[in-house]
Parts: sequence; C-alpha cells; structure tokens
Amino acid sequence: MNIIEKTVKSKNLYNGKIVKLDIETVLLPNGNITEREIIRHPGAVAILPIDSNENIYFIKQFRKAINDILIEIPAGKLEIGEEPYKCALRELQEEIGYTSNKLTLINTIYTSPGFADEIIYIYKAEELVKSQLKKDEDEFIDICIFHKSQVFDMIKNGEIKDAKTIVALLTAFKL
Repeated sequence: MNIIEKTVKSKNLYNGKIVKLDIETVLLPNGNITEREIIRHPGAVAILPIDSNENIYFIKQFRKAINDILIEIPAGKLEIGEEPYKCALRELQEEIGYTSNKLTLINTIYTSPGFADEIIYIYKAEELVKSQLKKDEDEFIDICIFHKSQVFDMIKNGEIKDAKTIVALLTAFKL
C-alpha cells in the first residue's frame, strides 16, 4: 500500500533564531490535497555524561514552553555545518564544564516527527575530564549529579520527564 505524501508546494512562513515554519501542500495517497505545518530545526545533540563511579551529570533548566524546570542531560543545537560529535564536546563543556576522552554515539531520535524535522544525536560521554565551564550568556542552568541506581526511580516518580534524557538512559543501561 502506498503511504507516501508527495509535496506539491512549500511556503516558508517564519524564520527564527532556532526554527523555521513551513507550510507544505501535499498530495495524499488517496488523491486528496492537504497542508502540513512543519517546523524546521537544524538538529541537536544530547550527552549522557557518566563518571567512573557511575554518577550521571544532569542539568536543571527552566523551559519556557512548558513553564517548568526540567532535569535533563546536557544538550544543544547544532550550528550550521557543525558535526554532531564536535557539537557534543562543545555542549558538554558549555553546560557542565567537562570534556570526554570516550564519546560514543548511542542513539539517534526524532523528537516530534508529526510536525518537526528535528533530529537529536545522543552520545554517552565516559572518561570525563574537568575543563573550564563556558556557559552561554542566555542560559541559566544548575548542574546536578545522581547515581545510575537512582535515575530509573526518578523517571517512574516523574522527576525526570524529558524525553531525550529518558531515551538516553534506556539506551545506555536497559537495551
């Protein structure tokens, strides 16, 4: 069965600092025409930093879109042309003040494929090395550390709600 939608026309409605909004007119497999609102995002990385004692480094950050503070793993947007691996090392340093001698890609996810093309490359960072903390001027975060043995209870009781963080933890320790 054909399930592919064919783009007939695309119109850009908004170009922001982080995202773009396009309206695509598509031809459905049944011959009908409809529109899809699509958020274009350059992609991002997320990093699960874990030290030799199985402590995991998280950040607490206020997220305006949900008006709440989340416990998350360090993450950040890819710059145009930036390799995910290099972005992961940069974000690790900017958010928690560490670098890694062993950075491994463990998963790749689409965050909301129903309306956005954002992809997140998830890395596991081991052999952590303390470095200089280089925070972004517009980012206000707290670093928090939890042992690996605590994090799945934190997911179950709703303390950790961030999807990329949950996927990273499941990929690294449960799959």
